Amino acid sequence: MRSLVSVLAALAAPAVLMTAPPVSAQPPPPPPGGECNYPNCTPGIQPNVVLGSYCANTTYYVFGVTDWGRLVFCGSPRRYEPRWFRAPEMHGVKNQGDLCPALDGQVAQAPDGLFLTCIAKDNRSYWERGDASVGGGNPPPQ
Repeated sequence: MRSLVSVLAALAAPAVLMTAPPVSAQPPPPPPGGECNYPNCTPGIQPNVVLGSYCANTTYYVFGVTDWGRLVFCGSPRRYEPRWFRAPEMHGVKNQGDLCPALDGQVAQAPDGLFLTCIAKDNRSYWERGDASVGGGNPPPQ
């Protein structure tokens, strides 16, 4: 009888381990009013996006996530129909014109949903519009 109990306990242990909830690789969202530096605290990210499929808006709330968790953005290279592309590293919610040292080419979203990218110009890096309608933009006032 003792060996039967041991066998049942050994079989039940892996089932408990397999049903444990997955651990998130992303940090938790910031408290209300706190700074947002990650995609998981950025509002308006569209779920269930299919990489490479057509999308509509390349200016506001352009970020989405695939069903396997890949962050994507709606872009229109060379003025073709907008499609979902793999997103560069995303840094949450930032203000247009704020400095972004060492983040050149990375992306964020403004509080109003505007797509931002970090550009380097005139010996400084700052958040500027990332949509195709702006050809690099003008640097913000100093």
